[in-house]
Amino acid sequence: MQEDFLHYVWQHKKLRSTTLKTTHGEVVDLLSVGQPNTNAGPDFFNAQLHIGEQLWAGNVEIHVKSSDWYVHHHETDAAYDNVILHVVYEHDTEIFRKDNTAIPTLELKNYIHKEILENYQKLLSNKNKWINCENDFADIDAFTMNNWLERLYVERLERKAITIETLLHNSKNDWEAVLFKLLAKNFGLKVNGDAFLSLANSMDFSIVRKVQSNPIQLEALLFGQAGLLEEDVQEVYYLHLKKEYQFLKQKFGLLNTQVVPLQFFRLRPPNFPTIRLSQLAMLYHEHQHLFSKVIAATTKDELYQLFKGSTSAFWDDHYTFGKPSKVSKKTIAKSFTDLLLINTILPLKFCYTKHQGIDNVEVLMTIAQDINSEKNSIVDTFGKLRKLTNTSLQSQALIQLKTNYCDKNRCLHCAIGNALITKLE
Repeated sequence: MQEDFLHYVWQHKKLRSTTLKTTHGEVVDLLSVGQPNTNAGPDFFNAQLHIGEQLWAGNVEIHVKSSDWYVHHHETDAAYDNVILHVVYEHDTEIFRKDNTAIPTLELKNYIHKEILENYQKLLSNKNKWINCENDFADIDAFTMNNWLERLYVERLERKAITIETLLHNSKNDWEAVLFKLLAKNFGLKVNGDAFLSLANSMDFSIVRKVQSNPIQLEALLFGQAGLLEEDVQEVYYLHLKKEYQFLKQKFGLLNTQVVPLQFFRLRPPNFPTIRLSQLAMLYHEHQHLFSKVIAATTKDELYQLFKGSTSAFWDDHYTFGKPSKVSKKTIAKSFTDLLLINTILPLKFCYTKHQGIDNVEVLMTIAQDINSEKNSIVDTFGKLRKLTNTSLQSQALIQLKTNYCDKNRCLHCAIGNALITKLE
């Protein structure tokens, strides 16, 4: 027996009878079970209930056994002085207040549905499975599944908003700077994401604003801060960038000592940091006030138009400095744009409109449903358990489900787990 299960039973009143009695035979009438407390102190605050003829308002503490009260030393903690009811699975000892009056105890053992307890124990006993409910995942009705995945998608936006809030604070509430840093990280992909973010953090965004009308200077700024202009390469374009960077470095007092080194190893040439940095530079050269345009866009196609770009001309026949390659236009692929929209643009729009007191979740969900799912092992494995739609809303929701519920055995907090636990024959 786990306390989490007892919390669930109490909070959701999953009891087989509405006629409850304390261990002393007094009738308990639940007016309000209280608010769950995720911090230190009693498990539920501000409960309201009748015990016998007396109306009580206060806190509720939950344990597997009554004696756990003393195991956790609550008798010495003033935070528990206002407990009006002790809810336990098994009552094995009396609990007293400081004035020696007994705290009423409700023993749940005989009030919990046998089927619900068995369903819970069965679900949590699947230790060797990828997820606890993998044998039943396909049987969950579509309404429950779709509603839960939509909620999980919003949860994932909320989680990403925490990172954005930190960047916003560090950028002195400059949303344009936040967008640049987020895009830089995502242009770096998984391998160079941290390096690209450290590059973006190594200079004030005002410098990007000042040079973005000059594509050569903008590329020089990014390549120079990334440490890519420190080699002895005898190439006209390289030398031009190097000269421009030396000018910018002296003018703005630039330092790049804290920039994480870039990686080329095991990357496909289209994902080389040289290509991605040039694409990022050209994006900002072509779009003044990019943040305002991103916020104004309300459809996937409008966002696609913003990120429909390429590298500078030099990279048409290069992947690295000093080594020519077959001519090919290095445009930003739609699949890459999808990743930018999923991981940067939609979370940023969510966070910004939340700051403005605007609820735009429906718009974001519509866009997310119009973007193809990303490909990863989590989404692929869920797809083997149940037929799924190919949308980024669903793939993001499934990632949230696996990492924040399944991997942590939080079945009691999951709509799918709830449906299985409360399923009665």
